[in-house]
Amino acid sequence: MVDLELQQYLFDLHGYLVIENALSSDEVATLNRLIDEQNLPPPAESTRFGSAPTLASSLVKRESAVPESMATAGKAAPVGSGFLDWGKAFCDLLDHPAITPVLRMRLGDAFRLDRLYGMNMSKGMSYGGLHADYGATAPQSDLRPGEYYAFRTNQIYEGFIVVAWSLSDAGGEHGGFCCIPGSHKSNYKLPRQIREEHDLSPAVVKPEMPAGSVILFTEALTHGTATWHAEHERRALLYKYCVSHLAWTSKRVAAPTNVELTPRQEILLREPGDPLRHFPSLFEEVAV
Repeated sequence: MVDLELQQYLFDLHGYLVIENALSSDEVATLNRLIDEQNLPPPAESTRFGSAPTLASSLVKRESAVPESMATAGKAAPVGSGFLDWGKAFCDLLDHPAITPVLRMRLGDAFRLDRLYGMNMSKGMSYGGLHADYGATAPQSDLRPGEYYAFRTNQIYEGFIVVAWSLSDAGGEHGGFCCIPGSHKSNYKLPRQIREEHDLSPAVVKPEMPAGSVILFTEALTHGTATWHAEHERRALLYKYCVSHLAWTSKRVAAPTNVELTPRQEILLREPGDPLRHFPSLFEEVAV
């Protein structure tokens, strides 16, 4: 039985939460097989795959069904489904039972999917820089925040959460995702000494994530990528959620063209709206 009180405490303490065995070995194998069928370029050529939303202008070149006006108008039109189009297994992760209680605990009853993409790495690929999208280290720290991590009335109020599904053993000596635990509450900018060589800093941890694990973390957490040392490839699927009235970009993730979504999954792909007034609860019965 999942202890939500413990999950809440650990998430608040560290800024992230790892849930092991969220996916069975069969589910992991299915997702990896579907990715293999895409004949993606090697990680050295592109560390990301299956992104959505994509740039509308790039869609116009490949998809004649997308009108050019969509690419140039700058409107908040859905532009691409990313890897959701690769099979039902990817759509099932949208509201997987391992993550929905934590998302509800962190974001409330009304939240949406803002964007998604996959990541892969091969041995020896160097690390990516540490960053945070909110707080003292964020590049827009002097602007009015569009996302937040605040605590009042015994509850966390948070804007964005990343859910990263690990489809291969990662973390620890392998490398991959790394972060500074507790940095989501820091009031000071990341020191240059840590930023420039974070792969060697004792302040930076690489949470152990066996294949089938999922990690949820706040975008306010200072996080990045450590050098990949394993013989096998790193492979992860990232789904980024936000409270229903926020949006990172004016573009939207489109519904997949070849997978029938559940009512809840359809809600997750809706336009932004005020919670419970213009955007419905994800946890009430939805009329089909």
